[in-house]
Amino acid sequence: MEANSNTVPSIVVYVTVPNREGKKLAGSIVKEKLAACVNIFPDPEELLIIKIRQSLLSALTEHVNANHEYDVPEVIALPINGGSPQYLEWLKNSTRD
Repeated sequence: MEANSNTVPSIVVYVTVPNREGKKLAGSIVKEKLAACVNIFPDPEELLIIKIRQSLLSALTEHVNANHEYDVPEVIALPINGGSPQYLEWLKNSTRD
């Protein structure tokens, strides 16, 4: 699926945080409209799966670095090469330009 006029280049970002810290960071990311949504998967660490506009990666990385307790937090971005056009449009509309 290729992007159309209703979507923007988007990525998925993985960030790990200590248990019980993910909800706080995830809430601040969505509140700042850096991401449309954040999913949390707990294990020894919590894994945040963050869907954002590709253009917001630098701002998101700065936000994570400023609000994370690790000296070197994991921030890894993967491209979204396809998906539901309605979901990708929602992602675009739920994040800042």
